[in-house]
Amino acid sequence: MIHRKLHTTLSGMVLFASLTTAAFSQVVLKEDFDNYHLRIDTAWYYSDPSGNIHGTATTDNGPVDLQKDLGFTSYSTFSGKADWKFTRKNHLYVTVTPFNFSRQKVLDRTFTFQGQTFNAGLTTSSSLDTLFVAPGYQYDIIRRRRGHLGIALQMDLFNTTAKINAAAQVTGDGVHHNAVSASGSLLAPIPVAGPDFRLYLTDSPRVFIQGNVMGMYLFGYGNFVATTGSVGITLSKHFAALAGYQLASHLVVKDTTDRIGLRFVQKGAVVGLQTSF
Repeated sequence: MIHRKLHTTLSGMVLFASLTTAAFSQVVLKEDFDNYHLRIDTAWYYSDPSGNIHGTATTDNGPVDLQKDLGFTSYSTFSGKADWKFTRKNHLYVTVTPFNFSRQKVLDRTFTFQGQTFNAGLTTSSSLDTLFVAPGYQYDIIRRRRGHLGIALQMDLFNTTAKINAAAQVTGDGVHHNAVSASGSLLAPIPVAGPDFRLYLTDSPRVFIQGNVMGMYLFGYGNFVATTGSVGITLSKHFAALAGYQLASHLVVKDTTDRIGLRFVQKGAVVGLQTSF
């Protein structure tokens, strides 16, 4: 009798364990591939910049071209993003990217910036430093096991300082020029919005594609639009490698009597590492 009861008890325990394991397995199978609470992206970005900058002075004779006038060329920078997914479909995040250019060039033409005239033939040292910070919120309107489609809202903050300097020198035509220097700064807040997606291409969380398009038109103030796409490979439970391309990033901030104007376009390759917990 005791043996029969013991056998019945053990059979019941085995059945319960089997049912529990099966139920747990179903939960795991249905869990999102993209399941995390905190995600940190770090990326190396090879940018090809173009555009121009306007001074605030009324005597300015047109914009200063970043490539033709100042000789800015492609350069490397980095970017970082921290994403807190505090519910299954809600995110708070912040993105930070510095853009720092510096170049020495002999001017091909005469131009005026911030009321200071820089004559053709002068050797100038120029810099354009921009810190881009963007806090934002994202809601995933569609979230399935193999990916999501969300709508993001963020505030892009561009803190920019431009400097152009020329030491006292004699140009090639024998004319002596005194030292001249000019600088201007700009803090531009631009709200933007757009879709963000991620899709796993395999039946396991191994290979995925992701991308977004962000933009806003602010009439007389300016506008911004950017789009990025990348392919990712999951390396382990917590790490993934990314490689992609920023197809376009176009910022326009119109100048006024008390603010410099900036037209800044960039594109380039992006390679990075993604950490999720």
